[in-house]
Amino acid sequence: MSESGKLVLIATPIGNLSDLSPRAIEALGAASFWVVEDTRISGKLQSHLGFKKPMKILNDHTGDNAVAKYLEEIEEGAVVALITDGGAPVISDPGSRLCDACLDAEIEVEAIPGPSAVTTALMLSGFFAQRFAFLGFLGRKPGAIRGELEPFKDSPLTLVLFESPFRFEALLNVAFEVFGERRFTICREMTKLHEQVYRGKLPIIPDEKLVPRKGEVTIVIEGVRRARVEE
Repeated sequence: MSESGKLVLIATPIGNLSDLSPRAIEALGAASFWVVEDTRISGKLQSHLGFKKPMKILNDHTGDNAVAKYLEEIEEGAVVALITDGGAPVISDPGSRLCDACLDAEIEVEAIPGPSAVTTALMLSGFFAQRFAFLGFLGRKPGAIRGELEPFKDSPLTLVLFESPFRFEALLNVAFEVFGERRFTICREMTKLHEQVYRGKLPIIPDEKLVPRKGEVTIVIEGVRRARVEE
């Protein structure tokens, strides 16, 4: 271990393993161990890279004692790579607990940027997203979804949301109740072999023939479009 430990936040591919940067590969190889959400998923990344690094889990079920142990190991000199199942760690990710603890303890935290479902979906939407809000996963019940969308009813902010392929239709139905007619994009299996980008306008929602209810899904809903002021 090094004399001075640190936490390295490393963005990993959201589908295509070729999207991993050389700097990220170097940092993953140099780490004392990886902190991951799911060893099965991260194990595939290790196999792809030819690495055999110890992996420790940090997910929604990880207790505070385990997080404290990881922190202690970093304080003792470990260089730890924190990754999520795909994309940028800490963003809508339980790994934020370890990052927060390290910063509170004045431990060095380094970030290596890379793939992100949020920015990739925004690019693919084609919407003018000078300003946007990432809402992650909303509640499952219509009332909860409505309550989280209501504050954006008259907002110019483009919204980015994560949702299960089995539930995005319900989400979009509530979005129409709140926003009325509004353009949206469904980004499915981004960067993967069967990547699909569907652009539509509420209340029309594609059926399963047009957009299969499977795979990873990110939803982008356009904000209120302001009329261009003629100079």
